[in-house]
Amino acid sequence: MYKGLSSEEVKERIEKGQVNLDSSVKTKSYGRIICDNLFTLFNLLNLIFGILIFAVGYYRNLTFISIAVINTLISTIQEIRSKIVLDKLQFESETKALVIRDGEEREISKNEIVLNDVIKYKIGNQIIVDSEILEGEVEVNESFITGESESVHKKAGDTLLSGSFIVSGVVICEVKHVGKDNYIEKISSGAKYFKKANSEIKTSLNKIIKFMSIAIIPIGIIFFINQFGIQGNSIRMAVVNTVAAVIGMIPEGLVLLVSSVLAVATIRLARKKVLVQQSYCIENLARVDTICFDKTGTLTEGSMKVEKIISINKDDEKNKNILANILSNLETENITSMAIKKFAGKVKKELKVTKKIDFSSEKKISGIECGESKYLIGAPEFVLKGHKEELEKIKKLISEYEENYRVIILSTFKGENVEINCIILLSDVIRGEAKKTIQYFKDQGVDVKIISGDNPVTVSKIAKRCGVDNYDKYIDMSEVKIRDIKKVVNEYTVFGRVSPMQKKELIIALKKAGHTVAMTGDGVNDVLALKEADCSIAMSNGADAAKNVSEVVLLDSNFASIPSIVLEGRRTINNIERSASLFLVKTIYSSIMCVLFLFIRSPYPYIPVHVSLISFVTIGVPSFMLALEPNNEIVRKGFLRNVIRNSFPTAIAVIIMIVGLALSYNWFQLDSVVYSTLCICSTGWIGILFLFKLSLRRKNENIKINKKIKIDLPFSPYRLFWAILMLFVFWFALDRMQWWFVTSNLREIVQPIAITLVCGTIAFISTNLLGYYFNNHNLNRLFKNDLFKRKI
Repeated sequence: MYKGLSSEEVKERIEKGQVNLDSSVKTKSYGRIICDNLFTLFNLLNLIFGILIFAVGYYRNLTFISIAVINTLISTIQEIRSKIVLDKLQFESETKALVIRDGEEREISKNEIVLNDVIKYKIGNQIIVDSEILEGEVEVNESFITGESESVHKKAGDTLLSGSFIVSGVVICEVKHVGKDNYIEKISSGAKYFKKANSEIKTSLNKIIKFMSIAIIPIGIIFFINQFGIQGNSIRMAVVNTVAAVIGMIPEGLVLLVSSVLAVATIRLARKKVLVQQSYCIENLARVDTICFDKTGTLTEGSMKVEKIISINKDDEKNKNILANILSNLETENITSMAIKKFAGKVKKELKVTKKIDFSSEKKISGIECGESKYLIGAPEFVLKGHKEELEKIKKLISEYEENYRVIILSTFKGENVEINCIILLSDVIRGEAKKTIQYFKDQGVDVKIISGDNPVTVSKIAKRCGVDNYDKYIDMSEVKIRDIKKVVNEYTVFGRVSPMQKKELIIALKKAGHTVAMTGDGVNDVLALKEADCSIAMSNGADAAKNVSEVVLLDSNFASIPSIVLEGRRTINNIERSASLFLVKTIYSSIMCVLFLFIRSPYPYIPVHVSLISFVTIGVPSFMLALEPNNEIVRKGFLRNVIRNSFPTAIAVIIMIVGLALSYNWFQLDSVVYSTLCICSTGWIGILFLFKLSLRRKNENIKINKKIKIDLPFSPYRLFWAILMLFVFWFALDRMQWWFVTSNLREIVQPIAITLVCGTIAFISTNLLGYYFNNHNLNRLFKNDLFKRKI
């Protein structure tokens, strides 16, 4: 019995730094989260504008500062909640090791392993650190490292490389390398990193922020000079009007909305045992049109089962009893022996065993000797080696089964006499959820590719059983050169004998062909492809290197979780797109109005408190409520295009009304408070009309009453409720809180308000009808123009 290291020896090695490196991807620290949310461009601008308003003494107009503070708090709290959930899931998914210390077996974290630790491995365990076998023999699968599925026999004195896993047997080992010295660390040193998010939403937001960052300061300065030059406008009012105009241009809540909604999506998926390591990958998986699966560990469980036993001697019970006796006496186990053992059951009549023949990769047979009789199981060519006549006979019998099963035989040897007892047909165990998941992607129009290091014929059979379309279109990639991959990637569905580099090139070729590609994998040989994919998914029981480069880890290794990620992504993206259009309405009309009012010699109609009210009822509350609504629609391409064409007509309607009222102010010498009140009413009313428009459902968007009942309504009751509620809040604020918002008494200007609301409605309907025509006939061509894309 090995005693292993003592507690003192372990402590000494830890002090020397001879401890296994923590290779897991970490979430951001609490300090980093707070800094990232606090020190933003928009918060800086809000602070500057707040100081200016405070300096001129218009304190009630500082309400926009409170909104910025609330936004920052919500964003920070959501991200911290997300971090807590992710840290907990990472801890739960951490690889454990069974070590012997002070003469006792202990289960410890992989990050607590030290140099020269004595560690015990058995079937199914992954080799965490490079180790030397002290005692025992095992079959090791090194496919995570090499891509080859053939097992390798290891005995005392041999080295077990980190990243491989035990197929059969039990061994006691001594740890030879830790941390960066491990073999797997050397070949995947670039695997542990935060993969740059390939996100259309993030790219679009960055474009908006970049444009506003460049435009806002010079526009603000010129606007202030213009407002100060208007007759009767004091420097104090010029400052207040300028701040109102400029804060309207800032879509600050949009960034908060996206980060918060993604954080909520991350938490929701965590409840389904899905660890999202990068939130923007939810978007990418929702957009995929091609998904690539590995065979082993994804489509299959990595185990086998006996499908049928064909008794040549017509004695099933006797053969089962012999198999049970053989397997109960063997010291080593593998996936084949475990499947047969489960099928054979318990020993009914115990045989007197005189010798055991354990499985080895050299002989590829196992069995027992009982006096003069010897019982062997294994592949026919190994069991019947040297018995050509019997081998030819059995080959004829098994020829019809070899295409769909793994075939082994049980034979009895008495001297030179050979009797074939039975043929055992085994098959890979397909994951229970594989067929349903594959069907889901087929129904969604997502192309499925199978990429594996195994024999293409074998992989094709698995694909057929999983319901993959065009499973018969397979190719042996060992015969394909790298430069020819782009020619075969769209022609074939199943790719066998694929090297790690070829996996990467296949992903690159698919992306170059215009596809959004997701990749699932569990081995080190998948790392290069996972890094290249638009969205990478790893199984929790896979190699650490694969988990480190993947944006999503399925903690229960449940293949069926992938559709949940897709659905969560659709809800997130579609709702963000719908909510983002609310923000862009304000940003567009505020930006254009800033420019127009340089030429219209009238005061800007809003002060900051007005902007805060309009933003609250038409953007703030509705955007978050809409973003959390269930939504399973297929994601449409072109996030920025969709948002602009949804928001632009409404923004133009606001501009038409405000310009019309500004001209009326000059022509008819309107009272400044009445003018301002009419502008607030028209802007808020058009914004609420936009909410009513968003409550209309899209084509094929059925409304669920419960799990069984769906009704076909022209609108969403949920969205309609919020539109009506915001209309009530807006009316209440103007009617009952005019002292705070500095507006006229609505009852004294009923006729002007009625005319304004009617004109606003006409403007809204007209611009949206024109927008609909323009979107469907011209805007699509405009966005396809390369020059326009570069300008955006």
